[in-house]
Amino acid sequence: MVALGDRNIQSENRLTTQTLEIGDETTVMRSLDWDRDRFDIEFGLQNGTTYNSYLVRGDKVALIDTSHEKFRELYLSLLQGEIDPAEIDYLIVSHTEPDHSGLVKDVLALAPNITVVGAKIAISFLENLVHQSFNSQIAKNGDQIDLGQGHVLEFLNAPNLHWPDTIFTYDHKTQILYTCDAFGSHFCTDDTFDANLEALSPDYRFYYECLMGPNARSVLGAMKRMDKLEGINTIATGHGPLLRHNVQELTERYRKWSKEKSKAEKTAAVFYISDYGYSDRLSQAIARGISKTGVAVEMMDLKVADVQEVQELINYVSAFVVTTPPASGRYATVAQTAISQILAAAKSKQIFGVFESYGGDDQPIDPLLTRFKDTGSKEAFSAIRVKDTPTEAIYQACEESGTDLGQKLTLKENIKKIKEIDGDLEKALGRLSSGLYILTAHKGDLNGAMLASWVAQASFEPLGFTVAVAKDRAIESLMQVGDTFVINVLEADNYASLMSHFLKRFPPGADRFAGVKTRTAENGSPILADALSYMECKVVSRMECSDHWLVYSEVTVGKVSKPDSLTAVHHRQVGTYY
Repeated sequence: MVALGDRNIQSENRLTTQTLEIGDETTVMRSLDWDRDRFDIEFGLQNGTTYNSYLVRGDKVALIDTSHEKFRELYLSLLQGEIDPAEIDYLIVSHTEPDHSGLVKDVLALAPNITVVGAKIAISFLENLVHQSFNSQIAKNGDQIDLGQGHVLEFLNAPNLHWPDTIFTYDHKTQILYTCDAFGSHFCTDDTFDANLEALSPDYRFYYECLMGPNARSVLGAMKRMDKLEGINTIATGHGPLLRHNVQELTERYRKWSKEKSKAEKTAAVFYISDYGYSDRLSQAIARGISKTGVAVEMMDLKVADVQEVQELINYVSAFVVTTPPASGRYATVAQTAISQILAAAKSKQIFGVFESYGGDDQPIDPLLTRFKDTGSKEAFSAIRVKDTPTEAIYQACEESGTDLGQKLTLKENIKKIKEIDGDLEKALGRLSSGLYILTAHKGDLNGAMLASWVAQASFEPLGFTVAVAKDRAIESLMQVGDTFVINVLEADNYASLMSHFLKRFPPGADRFAGVKTRTAENGSPILADALSYMECKVVSRMECSDHWLVYSEVTVGKVSKPDSLTAVHHRQVGTYY
């Protein structure tokens, strides 16, 4: 298989396209977005993304997914260079999220006789999206389409991965499984496949945590259906490199991560509205924050919510988060009915949160907030009010709000576990002493800080150290591979005020540095003026350690302000808390 180099097209905005034959009469058409210009929580690593579309040719031809509308001219030119669109028999829509279905209307204009294949919900969504009639075929789990020449396409239901209308498509001839968002990554590279596992892994995990982790039970459900397939040679993803070299390894990571999340003792529900304002993106940030605390998350789209399913979910969960629904329009009645059901089923022992969608026609948030308070439920975090296009700070506030909710759910259980500990092992571990440090980080519009004590030098060449960061710490999102930060060393006999300040519980989105003297490091992170010394660092790798991430970083710059002073030392009694 050889890449068609003469088919690569580049624009001034770092948008490129690429084609490659990935199987018998099977071609991937990749739209490479090197400089993703919109911030969403899932793009936190800022390594761009790709939008992958596929052509499968038998006696009949199927096109699987399209591309983002920003690639309209590039993608349509690429498609027409591969085939006369009028010759395409089927357009398979894995789900209707705009970054995969954004050019469906354009394809219909070029191929008016094409049959659009998708889940029942997807067909309904598309009718509202393209505002024209088209031939359609509903794909149910196990349904097949025979393209001829051995290409038999079988459909698998995969709802909530990460949209409610998602389906997978399996080609029995090539044993390629087309999964759209699942098993993908926002990782833009010329490499079509997953040859460089080490480079791909951080983005693969981050993508899972943002989009798939909050739907862990749905992931496991889809993987049960995948297990019944005769074999998977390649996973053709909707974003990032296709999985071919490490299919077993990377799919088993999904299974392992999802099983761990499904074992959570507490569950929170997050209700959103797909493709309305920024509801889906904001809900992902909130869900990610909740899942960082070890609380399971169930997400439900109010556009397609069944009243019975809403009631069952509310009866099951310990907390819920609800978006403001539209006041009018096609889905207003459905969404408002679902919210009425949530209100009717809510219990006083539950905690809740509310966030605006910024969809242009949101119902007022305050009356909705009052109605939920009237049920006796307690507010987990202050209502998230979105008055403009969401910024990085808004997404971070959403994530931190979700973390606050999760921590409130787990607080009593965590305290109980600590009080029950009285063993010699825990007491012995507590005798490990450590220094006191403040980690500070800056990324885009965001700043973060954390008091740390689990720090140790780890290498001479290059100079490097490790720091353990709890999964539910806000700064964890700013300490991904490639991120930079500063470690400020606190001085013995002069650390109390800084320690007290950074031990405070900050509300979501609060400025951690208000009232603290700082200056800016070369990497943009704050340096504490009263620190004994500081080092500028870059994250090289991360290792998962149960409830913490062990972050290994290289030191690039460092300075000691008081050479004769000593580092503050922290002594504990037991090894089960800080």
